[in-house]
Amino acid sequence: MARWLAGRQWPVHPLAPGRKTPTANCEQCRGRRHDPSHCPCHGQGRWCHGFHSATTDLALIDAWWGREPSAGVGVSCGPAHLVVLDVDAHASQVPDRSRLLPGIRIPKQVNLTGLASGFDTLALLAAYRQEPNPAEDERTLRVRTPSGGLHIWYVNPDPAVRYRSSTGSSPRTALAWQVDVRAHGGYIVAPTTRLPAGTYTPLGAVRDPAPLPAWLAAELTRTGHDMQASPVPVSVLRSGGHARVPRTGAAQALLRSLIETVRDCVAHAEGTGFTEKLNRAAFTAGGLARAGHLNHAEARQELAEAAHYARPHQNRRNETIIAAGLSAGARRPFHPKGLA
Repeated sequence: MARWLAGRQWPVHPLAPGRKTPTANCEQCRGRRHDPSHCPCHGQGRWCHGFHSATTDLALIDAWWGREPSAGVGVSCGPAHLVVLDVDAHASQVPDRSRLLPGIRIPKQVNLTGLASGFDTLALLAAYRQEPNPAEDERTLRVRTPSGGLHIWYVNPDPAVRYRSSTGSSPRTALAWQVDVRAHGGYIVAPTTRLPAGTYTPLGAVRDPAPLPAWLAAELTRTGHDMQASPVPVSVLRSGGHARVPRTGAAQALLRSLIETVRDCVAHAEGTGFTEKLNRAAFTAGGLARAGHLNHAEARQELAEAAHYARPHQNRRNETIIAAGLSAGARRPFHPKGLA
């Protein structure tokens, strides 16, 4: 599968056997901080830093999977010009209707009884736009996940437009509740990858991604996924939003350093102190935001993105840790050194 995907010019990288997360970094990269996109290991044929190491080099792919035949396959979405909707079906408390479709007001008279997952919010979004439901789009590659979710693959017909990845629970950039977007800055698990819970299985006969529908492209732009477009402020997307709080350089540097410790946890699936590091970063962000040095929503988004990078398939747990840390930190506002 890795060779077939690479033959389509879709860069691939190994996933840890039996997991959805990238294979661990080498020993050198575990103990040093550097820009993953410029890691020297890539030039030496190692797969460090997940999707940053993705390649279409068949000789390198043969070497990687020759060393670890049971590794799964991840596809780096940005360089492949892919936009994949990752529809979740996780058991979770349904949020207020104002958070189901960011930027779209759902009137009280709309009966939401039975709404329980990303399948429902995606169908609701399509109904609002009077468009076909992407989950039922038989023209494109659709892949059933072992957890009961669905990956809907599209190819971006206009590579000049770059869409960012997001999670459906994000307070800042999201398409719909429990609908993640895999694009630039993200990867997708390839079909036929096996996990203990099951196999990523294509549906129907179509094996090629269709062009991204124009109405979905418009929705991605509207919800802040277009990386070139001016972002729509949260206060515009949601009523009752807070005005943007300018960051101070010291606060930004402090939060960035803590967020980097969270991102560094991608090197190992276990034993990195991920929960403690994410909680510390969230606690610090809560205190800085309460003191007026950070925008709460922006800080929460950065924390969520870092947590998703390191542990991309435990979003609900990540959100719980972040929410608790921010809340605790908000009770103890503080100022970076020199800004008291």
